[in-house]
Amino acid sequence: SVPHLCFCNTLKAWLPILSWLPGYKLKWLQMDLIAGVTVGLTVVPQGLAYAEVAGLPVQYGLYSAFMGGFIYTFLGTSKDVTLGPTAIMSLLCSSVVGGQPSRAVLLCLLCGVIQAAMALLRLGFLLDFISYPVIKGFTCAAAVTIGFGQVKNILGLKGVPQQFFLQVYYTFHRIPEARIGDVVLGLLCLTLLVMLTLMKASLGPPPNDCPPSSRVARRMVWGIATMRNALVVVAASCVALSWDAYGHHVFTITGNITKGLPPFRPPPTTDTTGNGTIVSFGEIVEGFGGGLAVIPFMGLLESIAIAKAFGNQNDYRINANQELFAIGLTNIMGSFVSAYPVTGSFGRCVCSFSVCPPAGVIVLLSLAFLMPVFYYIPKASLAAVIICAVAPMVDFHAVAKMWRIRRLDLLPFSVTFLMSFWEVQYGILGGIAVSGAMLLYNTARPRVKVSDHGVLVIELGSGLSFPATEYLSHIIHTKALQASPARSVVLDCLHVSTIDYSVVNELKDLLRQFKLRGAVLVFSRLQPSVLRVLLAADLPGLRHTDSVDAALQVQMDTRLND
Repeated sequence: SVPHLCFCNTLKAWLPILSWLPGYKLKWLQMDLIAGVTVGLTVVPQGLAYAEVAGLPVQYGLYSAFMGGFIYTFLGTSKDVTLGPTAIMSLLCSSVVGGQPSRAVLLCLLCGVIQAAMALLRLGFLLDFISYPVIKGFTCAAAVTIGFGQVKNILGLKGVPQQFFLQVYYTFHRIPEARIGDVVLGLLCLTLLVMLTLMKASLGPPPNDCPPSSRVARRMVWGIATMRNALVVVAASCVALSWDAYGHHVFTITGNITKGLPPFRPPPTTDTTGNGTIVSFGEIVEGFGGGLAVIPFMGLLESIAIAKAFGNQNDYRINANQELFAIGLTNIMGSFVSAYPVTGSFGRCVCSFSVCPPAGVIVLLSLAFLMPVFYYIPKASLAAVIICAVAPMVDFHAVAKMWRIRRLDLLPFSVTFLMSFWEVQYGILGGIAVSGAMLLYNTARPRVKVSDHGVLVIELGSGLSFPATEYLSHIIHTKALQASPARSVVLDCLHVSTIDYSVVNELKDLLRQFKLRGAVLVFSRLQPSVLRVLLAADLPGLRHTDSVDAALQVQMDTRLND
């Protein structure tokens, strides 16, 4: 029946797993399990490292890494995206909560509620107002901020301020205090990670005549390169443990980490300061400021960008509102297990929805059994993982393309890039404001072409709305009505598809001005929708034709009659 069909379609829209699960083949399961374990081994060191970026104890990176794997399997529309902590979200979280775990968890809940509400209200279209130059400006600045923020861990420095410019000053000022062990280990980890990354990038598909032994070798090398983060962190931890066993404390290690799985409980809605003062829910939310608007948007934006990129590559489409709902519910549920805000990540993207649960299980097993082992993870190795993860985000090619295609786009890019070093949320808001001002300027100053055929022909190159009425009126007065004698005008409205009350009022006044000066204003090539509005407005002296030539003929006939 029709109602039953509508119910099924609605259910599939809200639970995309019902669309792909019936077509899943068991022969894919083995490969998906292998991929899931691989992703899990990538998620664990990245989660620990990103918690450092967020200024939180490292276990919070793992608390944030497993919930998305289970929820996105049921609700996601991209088979290539996994949800978890990312460099950008960690940086934003650090700037908003200042390294306070209880507030980070509450921020996760509020972001999830905002994202889920936006999904239910179908507000995903708001992302269209964040331009590509703003996104690129922010990601480039975030990469520089995050990457440089890890230099202090490579050098083994402590007590360096979080604010970017102070961080740069004190990092260089305190280079003589660098710990040799951290520097050597950090540089070795960086070198290994870069080599493994290049190795994976250079490994193309094996040729058809490749013997089976070579294929196996290629797969092994590819697997090692894929798990490079886990392998490097494990190797560095073994080195630190060895030196520590002999009483040589030459590395800065992660130290004590809370053991076991996080308790399932509602996030705290109040906070207590060091001197015992209780901070209310309203005061905490007020302290979040603009971050409470920026973080939900950036979380969706990052995930949508990844999903669209893989969707175009693998020939499928994603639903922005459904993605928003999946991320929102992940953050809501994640806040009950002490997570901070998460989103999709390029570094963990894989090839199937069914990869997500195994990856989540790896994280849960790590939390349950491996937390004591993480004690010996050197901070320099985690810093190397972060630097290699964010380095590709500095996209010089995009800047070069903007220079070649439209140099004006470098303005919002530059504003976003530079302001993000002050405060990341100010950078995004500043870039959006500049992009919006440019958009409004183009609306208020549409392209107008004036040509003289004995009668002035004014061609509007784009739509006509109320911000542009004063500009159009100024051109007509300058070119035609203030001439001596006043000149008649043909207004070519081919590209005008909508018209509003303000424009109608201005056109009514112009028709009156032309009549007083003994000249004629003729409208040409009006769209049917615009013509209906003008006829309904009952403008006195309205003349319109289907072509510019016909309008010119009307002008000539009027001049002869005069």
